[in-house]
Amino acid sequence: MLSLARGNLYILSMTKARGLEEEGSLMRTLITALLVLSLAVSVHAAATNGSELLPPGAKPGECYARVFVPATYKTETEKVLVKEASEKIEVIPAQYEWVEEKVLVQPASFKLEVVPAEFEEVEEKIIDQPAHTVWKKGRGLIERLDFATGEIMCLVNVPATYKTIKKQVLKKPATTRKVEIPAKYITIKKQVVKEPAKIRKIPVPAEYKTVKVRKLISPPQEKRIPVPAEYQTITKKIKVSEGRMEWRPVLCETNVTPKVVKSIQEALQKAGFDPGQIDGVLGRATMAAVESFQKAKGLPVGSLTIETLNLLGVKLQ
Repeated sequence: MLSLARGNLYILSMTKARGLEEEGSLMRTLITALLVLSLAVSVHAAATNGSELLPPGAKPGECYARVFVPATYKTETEKVLVKEASEKIEVIPAQYEWVEEKVLVQPASFKLEVVPAEFEEVEEKIIDQPAHTVWKKGRGLIERLDFATGEIMCLVNVPATYKTIKKQVLKKPATTRKVEIPAKYITIKKQVVKEPAKIRKIPVPAEYKTVKVRKLISPPQEKRIPVPAEYQTITKKIKVSEGRMEWRPVLCETNVTPKVVKSIQEALQKAGFDPGQIDGVLGRATMAAVESFQKAKGLPVGSLTIETLNLLGVKLQ
């Protein structure tokens, strides 16, 4: 009895839509009978099991149905490491100046050669959307495929999805190596006393040649400059609440008119959802457009709720 009470309103909506399409008096009679049966079962369920099986705060002239409210998500911005922090080496070369010196052309020294850092690109798998559950329409083992059956909802696990990002990591830091530069010399000739004079000794001074050489002023130095890490901003969805079944005000025979249906069709078409012919008839194409609109806006799916009408900008007259 309780399952029938929950499904009667959905059956009523579907039956009414088909009745408007086929314009058969038999379907209108069936709508009236189902409405009476739904009210009787609802009153019986409320008396037996409590008022929680009926929509809270209901007002006369309004219709309600239990609809599935999908899980809600929020978008957060998170920084993920793309390239690790590292150091680069800058060599300050030795400084030389030309000085006058007597034999040495260039002193022994050394120079530093930079061996650059090596990086490699690695892939990292991160969660794109966490695992969650959704309600989907199912089929029973024993069912009647006619207009009087209710729908079966199945809770289905949706596994988490992942995506792979690429980032660079430091494989080998930059280094330096020392290269020896040998000293350079030149050979010069000079006159020296071979034999002294016998009468008098006349000193013959040595002769020197003046040449220019490079003199080391400061040795090479190693200066380490920090290289900041690089980050990339990504966007991911985080589940805020689970999907659930709730009572929501819906459009039914009590408050629907061809004028209201036509307004709904025009609003759907304006929002980019094709409702089919704008004829004021709540047909299959119109209901398919309503369901697509509800899914796109994150609204409860299953019936034409008042919340959907408000978002479409349609007012009940």
